[in-house]
Amino acid sequence: MLDRLKHSDLFAYNLYQRDKWVRAQASTIENDARVLDAGAGSSPYRAMFNHCIYETQDFTQLKDDQLRHGGYGAIDYVCDIAEIPVEDGKFDAILCTEVLEHHPDPVRVVNEFARILAPGGVLLLTAPLGSGIHQEPYHYYGGFTPYWYQRFLTEAGFVDLEIEANAGSFRQFSQEAIRFVQMTRPFGGTLPFGPSLVWAPFWILLLPVLAGLVPIAAKRLDAYDTEQRFTVGYHVRAVRH
Repeated sequence: MLDRLKHSDLFAYNLYQRDKWVRAQASTIENDARVLDAGAGSSPYRAMFNHCIYETQDFTQLKDDQLRHGGYGAIDYVCDIAEIPVEDGKFDAILCTEVLEHHPDPVRVVNEFARILAPGGVLLLTAPLGSGIHQEPYHYYGGFTPYWYQRFLTEAGFVDLEIEANAGSFRQFSQEAIRFVQMTRPFGGTLPFGPSLVWAPFWILLLPVLAGLVPIAAKRLDAYDTEQRFTVGYHVRAVRH
């Protein structure tokens, strides 16, 4: 039950929404298309591409506890994501989720994607706009704006860009409220014993508000956030010219 809550639309909407988007995009890829999951990690999306010829790439330098499912899946190309040893135009689609911030030169990465995609091939890309440090020491950028995608994907030869926010500001605020609750939980969070003892009754009072009322209200209010300046990230679809 707890695991379902952790990965629900209410409590971990960013992951939930990203998975939902990838599933919808995977359904648009033709049968037997050649698909590369770049920076695949534990390959959580493999099953969504069962109708395709699915291959994976990763540099395989992270620890097991830094990966979504506790270890790498089967990786076909162990290499730098900006230097994948395949011929030009090999793939019909590339999936790359939450990877760009972990490469020192993300512009090189999207240029490499353009090289190995066939004309008319589809790039499915997600990356954060704002995130805490993670998968260290391989975390180099805080996030990517729509203007980054528009400039550098276009320069790399991509057209028909579709850029959508992974929810808006209110949902981002709710995620941080939940993070606050998790980090400050008495006798188990980041606070030492003494402050935890003093903080405990206040934490108990705030818990139903920050971890219950705020996420529920934020999910409803998010529809009214037209600017979405504090979204957690973007989902991007682009076509190789």
